[in-house]
Amino acid sequence: MPRRYIGITDFMNKAQAELMADVWLSNHHDLSKLTLHVGVMMSRKTLNGLETKWTNAFPPNEAVRKIFAIPWMFNCLHYADYDQVDLTSNLRKALEFGGLGMNALQLDMVWPDPTDLACALVLAGREGDMEVVLQLNSNAMEAEGDDPERVAARIEKQYDGLITHVLLDKSMGQGLGMDANALIPYADAIAGRMPNMGLVAAGGLGPHTTHLVKPLLKRHPTISVDAQGQLRASGNALDPIDWERAAQYVRKMVDLMDETTR
Repeated sequence: MPRRYIGITDFMNKAQAELMADVWLSNHHDLSKLTLHVGVMMSRKTLNGLETKWTNAFPPNEAVRKIFAIPWMFNCLHYADYDQVDLTSNLRKALEFGGLGMNALQLDMVWPDPTDLACALVLAGREGDMEVVLQLNSNAMEAEGDDPERVAARIEKQYDGLITHVLLDKSMGQGLGMDANALIPYADAIAGRMPNMGLVAAGGLGPHTTHLVKPLLKRHPTISVDAQGQLRASGNALDPIDWERAAQYVRKMVDLMDETTR
């Protein structure tokens, strides 16, 4: 079964990962049921040294493997490319920067080519040992007419056996508040077709908004979560994470998830 996790995205260095590991181990000890997701952002432009507003918000390529130093964590590289340029070669390069400590890849894009993904995993020598999260964002939903059954059918046809998790995320890192009731039909449709697929929810989660995911947790008690924008007081992903704010989010989300699995 895919691992269940509580996610933080936008780690910039190893010290931040170690800090959150300490927070995690002081609040949760059963790593077999729930773990901490360490999310690191990379885009096609930052990968290839091209000019982008995200250059200073994402870690340098060479720093990524150092962040993924704690083996029990869900060490996940989020690779963003909504144009899917040279996807096989760029994904392969990104995987190599992640190093052996990287055990998960998130695809921040709209319906990435499954053949390109499979080829990249093989060429990087990571086929079969990498958990893969497909971001199901608002653009991906719209491409299938905002129809949960069509979305689930496409995932099953193109990605079943290739990915391990589907992330339901209409916010796409912008900190927009989650409408869990709008996401439930997608979660239901995916779980109905692929009961072993890991489900993940994101969108405006932070220390003061953990309640937003409650309807989804009630319906799908093993769902994972990820947070990004609301780990800053500004809500802007270009700003550094407030790590005390992130620690508060982790503690509150651990308590909430423990409640749903007792």
